[in-house]
Amino acid sequence: MKRPILLAVIALLAAAALLMLWQLTSGGQSTRTSVTSSGTALIGGPFRLTDHHGQQVTEADLKGKFTLIYFGYSFCPDICPTELQIMGAALDQIQQKAPEKFRKLQAFFITVDPERDTPAVLADYVPHFHPRLVGLTGTDEEIAAAAKAYRIYYAKVDPESDTPGDFYFMDHANLIYLMGPDGAFLTHFSYGVDADEMTRRLIAEID
Repeated sequence: MKRPILLAVIALLAAAALLMLWQLTSGGQSTRTSVTSSGTALIGGPFRLTDHHGQQVTEADLKGKFTLIYFGYSFCPDICPTELQIMGAALDQIQQKAPEKFRKLQAFFITVDPERDTPAVLADYVPHFHPRLVGLTGTDEEIAAAAKAYRIYYAKVDPESDTPGDFYFMDHANLIYLMGPDGAFLTHFSYGVDADEMTRRLIAEID
């Protein structure tokens, strides 16, 4: 092997050895890893809706309290009322077990069906689940903006051709969010959680 070629091979081997040593000592991290994620979920943001009393509610009204938020619709035949019953039962348990923590809680039910869920409809619907529960509705655009802020999917399920035009179902994500007093996302409750588990986790979060 000619000397220039031999020197080139040695140089390449040395460079490879240095690269392996750097990876072992630094974990293979590059300078780009200095930009890291905060780990905070991008859930929540500005919205402007109307409650079941006809009053305007914005994201500013979440500040200062822990807030439960559930997206659904009043014409839902099963899942939505079940989730709202669980939320209401958890609120009752906290009110009995830890009244000082209960005073720090509020709860919102945001409709994904503003076409049918008017303030009057929600005023008749939400009190069945808990006095602390507030129903929110708005225009199509306002509901879409709130759902986008909270990363909630929803869509109208096309009715059968022989059904009335006002009879349809809504497909939507089924999550209950807990937001902190600063309006930031804390955690969520998935479908299937029971009232006891929700109560335990809410008390822990408020602590």
